[in-house]
Amino acid sequence: MNEIRASRRRWIGLVFISIAVALIIVDSTIVNVAIPSVVEDLDLNSTQVQWVQESYTLVFAALLLVFGTLADRYGRRRVLLLGVVIFALSSILAATAATGELLIASRLVQGIGGAMILPASLSTINATFRGRERAIAFAVWGSTIGGMAAVGPLLGGWLTTYFSWRWAFGINVPLGVIIVIGILVFTMESTEPSAQRRVDVVGAALSVVLFASLVFALIEGRSYGWFYSDTPPDFWTWNISPIPFAFALAVISGIVFVRWGFARERAGKSTMLAFGLLRIPSFRNGNIAAMIVSLGEFGIILSLPLWLQNVLGYDALQTGFVILALAIGSFVASGFAGAYGNKITPVTIVRVGIAAEIVGVLIVAFGLNPDAAWWQIAPGLFVYGFGVGLATAQLTSVVLKDVPLSQSGQGSGTQSTARQIGSALGIAILGTVLFASLGTGLNSKLENRPELPAEARTQIVNLVVDSAGTGISALDKQSPDVAADARQAFTDSTRYSAFAAAGFLAIGFLASLRLDSGRRSDDDAEGEVEGEIEGAVDESTTT
Repeated sequence: MNEIRASRRRWIGLVFISIAVALIIVDSTIVNVAIPSVVEDLDLNSTQVQWVQESYTLVFAALLLVFGTLADRYGRRRVLLLGVVIFALSSILAATAATGELLIASRLVQGIGGAMILPASLSTINATFRGRERAIAFAVWGSTIGGMAAVGPLLGGWLTTYFSWRWAFGINVPLGVIIVIGILVFTMESTEPSAQRRVDVVGAALSVVLFASLVFALIEGRSYGWFYSDTPPDFWTWNISPIPFAFALAVISGIVFVRWGFARERAGKSTMLAFGLLRIPSFRNGNIAAMIVSLGEFGIILSLPLWLQNVLGYDALQTGFVILALAIGSFVASGFAGAYGNKITPVTIVRVGIAAEIVGVLIVAFGLNPDAAWWQIAPGLFVYGFGVGLATAQLTSVVLKDVPLSQSGQGSGTQSTARQIGSALGIAILGTVLFASLGTGLNSKLENRPELPAEARTQIVNLVVDSAGTGISALDKQSPDVAADARQAFTDSTRYSAFAAAGFLAIGFLASLRLDSGRRSDDDAEGEVEGEIEGAVDESTTT
């Protein structure tokens, strides 16, 4: 009887653990469709739009490995609970933010909570279930996450359209309370005895400096100037822009980070990344491919909601329905992978998936025009989502297939970090492509209107770019022709961003050609379950 009760507690606890990770997924997808309303309400400029998305991903990527180690040492349930509490409290700050700076700051704190939740949930399930039960548990967990990834855009659109974008963050609070109660009642604490080595604090600090400086340079370059600066930040007094110095800091900290990591590894100490595993070709090449693919996958996610609402005039709920095509494609891909996973090698599935992503992005890019209908965009999103569903989870399995079982945790954490780094860089690079080409394209179109003086052209360009497109509706009242130019320029810049994404995905496809296409043995199957499900999480966070 006691054994039955214990088993029942484990499965009920699994539900709450799954919801905890789904909390991260829902928040990410909700923000995608709510961002145009946030821009209008808080008067965000285009750089702040990128930072609202970027700040969360950047912190998440930088701290993922740190909190995974801390969870194993100090208790997985303890870290999981603390992450949920931090995530919920920071959601209150986001929901009540009166300025863009406060919203960005709250997103930074959310990234800390998310970086605690994901690795702690994975290791908790891994420690709680064994054998066949573990495979079933990860399947339930992954299904919950996949379902919430589909619900997120619709929920965010509904809340934003009929209530406020603030409820898109506020909904995390009651969910957080439910999760905390459920985990306290139905899950047991667990630690990893072998995880008692000291955390690499210096490596963690170097990684934060590396990615923060790199992303800062990529996002702020168009604002402060790539070399010389006419509009330097308040803290800067030199004529030379701070951007070259930020790039230099990224390079230096990156070199020091790698040298420090190898030195610690030779001394038998813990490291932020599994440097020794990089000697394994499948692990090294797979991580490179995963990072590049994740970078390319943000071409649509960042720009399309802005385009749908500011150019086509859709509300947030309608935008959510359009983006739902992407989630449906991912669901179909899951069924395809399940049916043919034993007949087709994982590397082949990865390549087919990346190819489908490229085709989907191009379908969307060529379907973009200011008078487009939803049905011209949805098929491309479906194909793109199908590719994401195939490539992302299977790529995780490929990355980990030759990693020794004793190092699977560190290897899994490294590939998750590679994905998040790619996502962060994708937002920075493709967002810069979007807004830089928008400014250039709109200025070029307005130059063909001699009735507009240079000062007026500059004001219009700044209005459209700084408002991330939300200022286009205001132009309708003053000059419909100028508003039409703005819509066409925003459409063109969204297309260029999609083309850039397709280019990075193509590079990712070429990187996948260096992966071994051989089949794995059946002995690897159970060890891959966790990796495949974790890949589903990465897939969901990009959608």
